[in-house]
Amino acid sequence: MASPLKDLYSPSFYDRLAHALTVTVPGFDKGKFIEKIFTTDFESKELKERMKHTSKVLHGFLPKDYPQTIALIKKIIAQLRIQGVGEDGLAYMFLPDYIETYGIDDFEGSVEALEFVTQFVSCEFAVRPFILKYENEMILKMQQWSLHESHKVRRLASEGSRPRLPWAMAIPFLKKDPTSILPILEKLKTDPSEYVRRSVANSLNDIAKDHPQVVLNVAKNWSGLSAETDAIIKHGSRTLLKQGHADILKHYGLDDAGILLKDFKILTPQIKIGESLEFSFSILNENPSDQKVRLEYAIYYKKQNGQNTKKVYKISERIYPAGAAVNIIRKQKFVLITTRKFHLGDHQISMIINGAEKEISHFELTA
Repeated sequence: MASPLKDLYSPSFYDRLAHALTVTVPGFDKGKFIEKIFTTDFESKELKERMKHTSKVLHGFLPKDYPQTIALIKKIIAQLRIQGVGEDGLAYMFLPDYIETYGIDDFEGSVEALEFVTQFVSCEFAVRPFILKYENEMILKMQQWSLHESHKVRRLASEGSRPRLPWAMAIPFLKKDPTSILPILEKLKTDPSEYVRRSVANSLNDIAKDHPQVVLNVAKNWSGLSAETDAIIKHGSRTLLKQGHADILKHYGLDDAGILLKDFKILTPQIKIGESLEFSFSILNENPSDQKVRLEYAIYYKKQNGQNTKKVYKISERIYPAGAAVNIIRKQKFVLITTRKFHLGDHQISMIINGAEKEISHFELTA
């Protein structure tokens, strides 16, 4: 079994970090630092708590003068690189957190620091309090970042400004009106880095949840510019596609007329947690011409209050020749994960063809 993510903050991690601090921070006391890190409740702290704890302890060993501290953070990163520490190590998220926590009132110094630090470890979460506090100034800075030579800084411009970035605070004014970040996405739509382009798609998908017409307009304007922009649009429209939004279905030529669902069967009508729901069905294209078919299924998970919550899963999207009939068997695992809790009892599953929900069947999750 894989170790919990919180164990990234291990004794060996802090030993490497303390060595870098010894080299870069005048008068640094390694023993005292380690003592303050490993408090009696350290073991009970989860990943984010350990990150915050590291940032707080580090603060006690750095100068009270914030500009001096920023200069030292740059030296710490340089030393970590000398020690062979690779970029994008999740445990080093305490560095952006430090800037977010202790530098929120120093716009110029912190923004310059975020631009530097994100090239070592992503600052997509730390940048958001600055967007909330400085709004226009921060959006302008991110537009400038979208032209930066480093793809990591360019990605910070698109990922950090997402209206609904998962695991991060939302940006209410961008959820209400995303107009100010559209120039950022426009500049990055042909970025040479797939890492950046995928972030653009994620931002579009965020926008689609509140302003579908904005994303539909983008899809029309960017469609056919290149294979890369077409991929951005498709990934950025995934929520609209799962919702069966009529205009996006039309944009992609997804029409369920003449596409028939046949012999839909639940092969395992009773399953236990840890087992898989198995189902089968056939698809028939009765049209006289080839047809693009997007196949999905929806699981209606039972919630604690007895109501159901719907989650859509994609099966495939491809061309079905005229008259073609295809038999399909699929499985859906009911394995416990940290982001989903199962509740016993009646559940439902439905088939979706080109955005149109078809037959619904029931199955039971038992103890």
